[in-house]
Amino acid sequence: MKQTLITLTILTSVLFVNAQSFNGFALYNSQGSNTTYLIDENQNIAHTWNMNTECNYTVALKENGNLIRGTKYNNNVLSGAADAGRVQEISPDGTIVWDYIYSNADHVSHHDLTLIGDNVLITAWEVKSATEVNDAGYNNSTSDKWPTHFVELADDGNGGATIVWEWHIWDHLCQDVDPNASNQAILYTQNISDHPELIDINMIQSQGGLPGGGGGDWFHVNGVDYNADLDQIVFSSRFASEIYIIDHSTTTAEAASHSGGNSGMGGDILYRWGNPSNYGMSGSQIIDNAVHDARWITDDGRPNGGYLQIFNNSGVSNSISAIDGIETPIDSSTGYTYLRTPGQAFGPTSYSTRYECQYSASGQSASDRMSNGNIYVNASGGQGGAGVMYEVDSLGTLIWGPYNASSPKGFRYECDYPGIIALESYMNTATTSCFTATSVHDIDDIISIFPNPTTDYLTINYKGEKEIYNMLGVKIMITNNNEIDVRDLASGVYIVRLAEQNLRFIKK
Repeated sequence: MKQTLITLTILTSVLFVNAQSFNGFALYNSQGSNTTYLIDENQNIAHTWNMNTECNYTVALKENGNLIRGTKYNNNVLSGAADAGRVQEISPDGTIVWDYIYSNADHVSHHDLTLIGDNVLITAWEVKSATEVNDAGYNNSTSDKWPTHFVELADDGNGGATIVWEWHIWDHLCQDVDPNASNQAILYTQNISDHPELIDINMIQSQGGLPGGGGGDWFHVNGVDYNADLDQIVFSSRFASEIYIIDHSTTTAEAASHSGGNSGMGGDILYRWGNPSNYGMSGSQIIDNAVHDARWITDDGRPNGGYLQIFNNSGVSNSISAIDGIETPIDSSTGYTYLRTPGQAFGPTSYSTRYECQYSASGQSASDRMSNGNIYVNASGGQGGAGVMYEVDSLGTLIWGPYNASSPKGFRYECDYPGIIALESYMNTATTSCFTATSVHDIDDIISIFPNPTTDYLTINYKGEKEIYNMLGVKIMITNNNEIDVRDLASGVYIVRLAEQNLRFIKK
C-alpha cells in the first residue's frame, strides 16, 4: 500500500512587529569586487562567496542555495562595458560546481543573466563586420557591430555546461534603406511601422567610445528576465530606450525564424515598449534615456503582480530615476501574444505605476516588488549614481537602508525562498529573524497534524492557508481546508508550510 509521509517543518511563529519591515536577505557583488555578499535585514553579513575573479555585473541565487555568477575571463579577445566571458555555479562552501567560458574572437558574454529553472540564460555579443551590416541594409557603417544574442546553458554533469537554446537579434532585423541589399535574409520594407515584430537595423546610430569602434555595442542590452508561466523572456536596451518580450518556448531553429512556439511567431518581437519611434509609430517616448533591469513582478497576489517593472534611469529627470510598472496588454484569447491597435504603438501609452526614486542612478541598477507590496531599489554607483540599496513601503516611506553596496545589480530574497532555506546551515543567523525557532513541542501545543505518516487524508488543526511542497521546493498544493486529500501524491516526504494574516511560520 502506498504511504505518503508528510513532515511538518514549521517550528515557530513570529509576530509581525512591523508589517512593513525588511524581511529576508539581499544579495550583491560590489563593482570590481571578487566577493559576493548576502546580508540580512539588519545589514549584517550572513554569508560570503570569496572568489578569485571579479564579478562582471550580477549574481543570482538558485533554489538549491548555489550561487550563479557572471565573471571576468582573463583571456577575453573582445572587451567592453560589463564584459564577462565566463559564468559559474558555486556551492555555499565556495566550490565551483561548473564553469563555462563563452569567449573568443567572435563572441563574448556580457552584462546580465537570469535563471530558467536550473539553467542559466546569459547575454552575449557576436561580431558582425562592417561589410556584413552594410550588406544587410545598414546605412553606411564604417566599423564592426556587436549585436546581442542570448545563450541558455545547462549543467553538463562534468564540471562544465552545454548550450541548449539560443536567440539572436540579428535574425529579427528589417530595413527601409536598400531594396537591393545583398543580405536578403534581412527584410526590406518601405515602411518600418508595418513590422513592429522586427527591429530596424538603422534605428540606433553610432554610440562612440564603445566596443568595436564607432559604437560596436550596438543595442547595449543590459538586463534580462524570464517568466516561467508565459515561457517568455524580457530584455532591456539602453541605446534603444526600449524593452522587448520574446518567446522562449521555441526550439533554437524556431527562435531564428518567424513562426513556431506558443506565440506562433518564432523568435520575433512579441511586445515592445518605451520608444514608439523605433518602429515608426507616434506616441510619447516614456523611456527618455537609459533603461535597465526589465523584469516581471511575481504574480502571486502581491500588488501589480504580472506587470513588467523597469529601472527608468532618467524617468523623472536627468538626475531622478523612476521605477515604472507596465500592465502589458496580453491577449487573453491566446495567452501568449499582445494586443495592439493597428497603426498605433503598443500600449499602455504611459507607465501604469511609478515610484520616484529617493536615491537615483544614471546607469546599471535594479528593482523588485516584494510580497508585501514594498519596492526594493538598487541604485548603482558610478556615473554619479547613489550606489545604495534601500526599500520603501507603499507610501514611499523609506523603511530599510540606504545600504552602501556600490553594486551594479542587487536582489532581495525573502525568508521562504528555497535557496535561503538551503543556505541556513552556512549562514551567520545570529541577527536575522528568518530562522527564529522554539522547540517542536512548543509548536505541537499550537498545531496538531495527523496521521503522520498517512496513506489517504491528512488533518491539520490550524485556521489559515496551508501549502504543501515536495523536497525539491516545488509547491504542489494550496488549501484552506483542515482535511487534505493526499491520495494522488507519490510516496515520499513532503513539507507543510502554514501562513496566516497575523503570523508567519518559519522553517527550521
